[in-house]
Amino acid sequence: MEVSRKEQLEELSATLGHEFGDLSLLDSALTHRSYIHEVDGDAEDNERLELLGDAVLGLIICEELLQKFPEASEGDLSKVRSRVVSEAVLARQASELGLGPYLALGKGESEGGGRGRSSILADAFEAVVAALYVDGGLEVAGRFVLSRFRKMLADPNLALASRDPKTTLQEMSQESHREVPVYRVISEDGPDHDKRFEIEVEMPGGLRAKGRGRSKKAAEQAAARSALAMLRGEQ
Repeated sequence: MEVSRKEQLEELSATLGHEFGDLSLLDSALTHRSYIHEVDGDAEDNERLELLGDAVLGLIICEELLQKFPEASEGDLSKVRSRVVSEAVLARQASELGLGPYLALGKGESEGGGRGRSSILADAFEAVVAALYVDGGLEVAGRFVLSRFRKMLADPNLALASRDPKTTLQEMSQESHREVPVYRVISEDGPDHDKRFEIEVEMPGGLRAKGRGRSKKAAEQAAARSALAMLRGEQ
């Protein structure tokens, strides 16, 4: 017996862990614009919800990162957030939830493999987050998002990614040699308003690496980044 759209949405609601007061929100979150072009009626695609979901998801993840990495800089947190909410990650989340079969797609999009397309899945995931937010509020959306991203946010590699290269190199040096790296200015050139610095970092074990930048701080970070790449066998 064919399952009705309402039954499909109720089934997905149970998977999401939220009983929708307005199932039409979830329906819209799963409706691709290609479907709208092929049907008559009042159906609405998920593009507006996707926009809202992107903002809600970013807020929830950003707040969690601020609490998890209190010493990280704004730049580092921004990079980590971008990694966490990348299209590939969101598409994987959508696949794990099994959103593909619930998507309302146009015939051509459906036959062309749209249910497995990363961009469509990622957009649908964001739209679902927005539907949860509109129907249940930030607490409901936050609970859902953090339940999906808890494992990733606990990844020690994520913590490493939130630190700047100089801090990471210093911690590695202290752990292995109980000493800190030494930075030296190798050269300084250019006019006062456009200086270029070259700095060398030497590890207690003898490893040396160089970096350039518009300030001593930037050059030190570049040198530390190069040293880390050498230690990891990347160069």
